[in-house]
Amino acid sequence: MMCYAPYNPSRFLQNGVAMTVYTVLWGRRYWEKTTPHPEPPYHKTIFMGGQDVPIYCWVAIPKNAHSTIVATYGITGDLNQEWFLRLLGRKAYAQGYAVVLFDWRAHGKTAELSPTLTSDGLYEGEDFVRIAAAAASMGCPSKFWFAGFSLGGQLALWGLKAAAKLTQGSEELGIKDSDIGGGVVICPSLDSMRSLTYLVKQPIGKYLEAGIARNLKKLAWRIHDVHPGSLDPEAIKRANSIWGFDHELVIGRLGFPSVEAYYQASSALQLLPHLSKPTLILYAADDPLFDPAIIPDLQAACAENSLIDLMLTRHGGHIGYLNSKQGQREAQDPDPWWAWNRALQWMDQQRVGQESLSLSPR
Repeated sequence: MMCYAPYNPSRFLQNGVAMTVYTVLWGRRYWEKTTPHPEPPYHKTIFMGGQDVPIYCWVAIPKNAHSTIVATYGITGDLNQEWFLRLLGRKAYAQGYAVVLFDWRAHGKTAELSPTLTSDGLYEGEDFVRIAAAAASMGCPSKFWFAGFSLGGQLALWGLKAAAKLTQGSEELGIKDSDIGGGVVICPSLDSMRSLTYLVKQPIGKYLEAGIARNLKKLAWRIHDVHPGSLDPEAIKRANSIWGFDHELVIGRLGFPSVEAYYQASSALQLLPHLSKPTLILYAADDPLFDPAIIPDLQAACAENSLIDLMLTRHGGHIGYLNSKQGQREAQDPDPWWAWNRALQWMDQQRVGQESLSLSPR
């Protein structure tokens, strides 16, 4: 693995909570001014995911595209509002990647198309693979790179697991195992049980959790309104926390006896030693949303798999990684978005390496 520029944030952002909050507030307002690249000419379309769930996607293919990034966002949101994901779309398209961004299950336009609720990767993993196959039929070139951040990072990791199962020994999908390049995840959720327990015990964590829970409740009401009879309104009223949302609305449909069992089954930490494609994980030690006790387990799991590159940084917060001017110069980056710049740099390195292998004489 090449040597990457270390992350060097401003002094006042060398705190996970400060970085997380500042990046959200500043980025939402100014992100478009940080990049010279225009919005790609997205084609808005619907692909069929696993279990024939319709998934709303934005697809853009530049001239002479060399490979494709398939990506989604975190626990709540939609494509129109997810500026951090759209920033990736602009940067990647400008560097020759075809880009497929999607509203995952129960989010955005996908929620209007289907009342199917979230499964934290158990079924969204197959969605990633089927989206890649559909994008290939539209002209998106392999290799395909799965990307996501926060809970979306967990989904992307499940996508890599699903790809290994769905593409090997089967021509049904229209893509094969060698068409999957790998994955990039930023601040992925790895152990929901430990992190949620940790989050609600922290003063700032209680505030963050409550905000996420309110957005989940809005999501549920929206599905209820668009798909009458699909969700019990009394259950939605009782879903006043992340845990409550999963308890009242999710686990019964998925067949789990408890939220604990659901979180254990969907945890991405268990996947890491078994991933069969190159994977980059960017993770900040001061991420305020996740239990710090997960970090030694993350390091151990990655150490078991030579295909995983773990960039564990001292600072960065939760999907922050806003670089200082000095850090930007040191990294020779065109903008302050350290994590996406490392992600694209890593994908380029992997892509060139894989192309060289395919061209070398046997």
